[in-house]
Amino acid sequence: MTGPGAGGELDALHAENARLRERVQRLRARNGESDLDYLFVVTYGRSGSTLVSGLLNAIPGYLIRGENRDALRHLFDFHRQLQVNARGPKANFRQRTHPFFGAGDFPEDRSLAGIRRLVLDTVLRPKADTRVVGFKEITWFNEERDDLGEYVAWLREVFPGARFLVNTRNLDDVGRSSWWGEGDADQVAANRRHLQANETALTTLADDLGAAAYRIHYDDYVADPGALAGLFAWLGEPFDLDAVRAVLEVRHSI
Repeated sequence: MTGPGAGGELDALHAENARLRERVQRLRARNGESDLDYLFVVTYGRSGSTLVSGLLNAIPGYLIRGENRDALRHLFDFHRQLQVNARGPKANFRQRTHPFFGAGDFPEDRSLAGIRRLVLDTVLRPKADTRVVGFKEITWFNEERDDLGEYVAWLREVFPGARFLVNTRNLDDVGRSSWWGEGDADQVAANRRHLQANETALTTLADDLGAAAYRIHYDDYVADPGALAGLFAWLGEPFDLDAVRAVLEVRHSI
């Protein structure tokens, strides 16, 4: 499913975007936060995600970094584990003789703020003219972990107002590309099952996030760049069809 077309629906997206930006700005002002906006591209390998990054980075003030091998998951696990430890009896945890001495006083807000500073300084590295920063990743879905929703909820705590762009592609084409189509028949079939589960998880996430997520489909915007008008309305950015076409004509990825 792609975003809405032109006309009244685009106007509604622009209005909703303005309301959300105003709300985020009020929250940031209250908490002393920076005025950066955060955008993350959610997808799987061979979906055209590098092209999506190129489209976003062509917007003045946008800086969307590439993949980081899911590095933030380790920070998520760190924070979540210390949260679990903090749920014990705080009075006992304050005793120097207790095995979990100090665990009950884990400063969650300071942890979130520290993680935000760490990621901004080492992964995202916004520049002086950056308005919107984020990254694209292809490893959001993990069959061994059933915590995608919880992880994204945590990201939204770390990065106030964060939004998520979910990019999909025809799975038959994805399944024939690069490593997805390699191996014997059993391996290829297993890859296809993984891809299907992956896409289901990501589109379900998009539905659960509501206005904080937007879905685009590679086959739609490659065939008709005008299909991205809804995305730009959701972002609150002017849509320049010629500029979009220019990006689409450049080969991305390797």
